[in-house]
Amino acid sequence: MNSLTQSSPELHRTGEPVEDVASVGSLTCTACGYAVAAAAISGGLPRCPACGGSRFRRASIFERPTVDADAVAPALSTPAWVTELRTETVGHPQVAFEYEGRPRAMKLPRGWTRIGRSAAADIRLDDATVSRRHALIVHTDEGMRVLDDRSLNGLFVNGERADWAPLSDGDELEIGRYRLYVIAPA
Repeated sequence: MNSLTQSSPELHRTGEPVEDVASVGSLTCTACGYAVAAAAISGGLPRCPACGGSRFRRASIFERPTVDADAVAPALSTPAWVTELRTETVGHPQVAFEYEGRPRAMKLPRGWTRIGRSAAADIRLDDATVSRRHALIVHTDEGMRVLDDRSLNGLFVNGERADWAPLSDGDELEIGRYRLYVIAPA
């Protein structure tokens, strides 16, 4: 009997072939609650990216994600390429991130900047760990703030789970598997 016809919640383990998991929806780590999009899995179930756990269950649309904020830590140090981009930045605040192995910097204009997997996003991060509408950054005369746009895996600012948080130069945003760095010249 496969997991789609099972009447009780079935547990899945690391290394289990994806075909047995029916690659749609999300799986939740039973140890920490971290949600993983099944579509992102190829070959077999990986270990949980947050805690290293090896047991997963189907995620329900009726539950609130329970990601353990302590399991998501900021980078040990800012990558060298961020420092290089910082010296090139003049005038406009930016977010810098690595995409497909290359550093990128995107200007943050006044108003709202959408970040997500959707083609309508201003900053598009095409990965299943990123929600279609993951986060919004607002840039006004008073400064910058970031809003979690009801994402599945959450938004983390400097390693702390955030729904609505101020941003300043050097802050690190974690959106899915991506780390974005705020560069805001004085």
